[in-house]
Amino acid sequence: VLITTSSFDLGNFAEAKALRDAGISIETNPFGRRLTEDEIAELVSDNVVAILAGLEPLTNRVLSNAKKLRVIARCGTGLDSVDLDAAKRLGIDVFNTPDAPTQAVAELTLAHMLNMLRHVSTTEASMRNSQWTPLMGSLLATKTIGLIGLGRIGNAVANLAQAFGTRVVAFDPVVKAHQFVHLATLEEVLEQADIVSLHVPITEETFHLIDAQSLARMKQGAFIVNVSRGGLIDESALEQALKSNHFAGAALDC
Repeated sequence: VLITTSSFDLGNFAEAKALRDAGISIETNPFGRRLTEDEIAELVSDNVVAILAGLEPLTNRVLSNAKKLRVIARCGTGLDSVDLDAAKRLGIDVFNTPDAPTQAVAELTLAHMLNMLRHVSTTEASMRNSQWTPLMGSLLATKTIGLIGLGRIGNAVANLAQAFGTRVVAFDPVVKAHQFVHLATLEEVLEQADIVSLHVPITEETFHLIDAQSLARMKQGAFIVNVSRGGLIDESALEQALKSNHFAGAALDC
């Protein structure tokens, strides 16, 4: 079994003993970072039967060379790093763990929002440069959070936001009703939100979902958070929006 994700906690992997007792060895990522295609291709030897995968590119080339590989289990939700057609053709089962990162990513999303609203990292960096510039923060309770995607993580963010008394609007064509989130169109979310947060997978339909036109529709002085996939935002357009001071800040963690 090859563990390719760089952040896997082997010490809390309860099933490791059962695997070893069955004569199955466990190999881990030797680089401590995301693997390149060449690196994963070299690591996937003829003896690898299963991969606990991160976000390394599991391409047709990689999978075709893994003669005994039968299972890929992604530590996370997205499967865009796996060539699913190749896996199906080669008889490799592919699984993900959609519930595992939900709370962690939701809390990280709130952390990014609070950091930008309260200028935490900006002030910390200033003080490390022996400068003190008082910056007036603002309350999350006075803002409207706009969620694009109301699946597991988006819904968890909405639940956390309730504790702050924050109004939440969301766009998700699959969700038809919600207990306390106001459902709206994508355009309405962009226009109403003080903070837009992205929680959707990357597909042909969602690539550059947030483009120059979408950014222009958002409020002057708004914030945007992306903890999903980088391709959801046209980052060149975002850069221009930041340079023109149309945006107050952006947090990209993807």
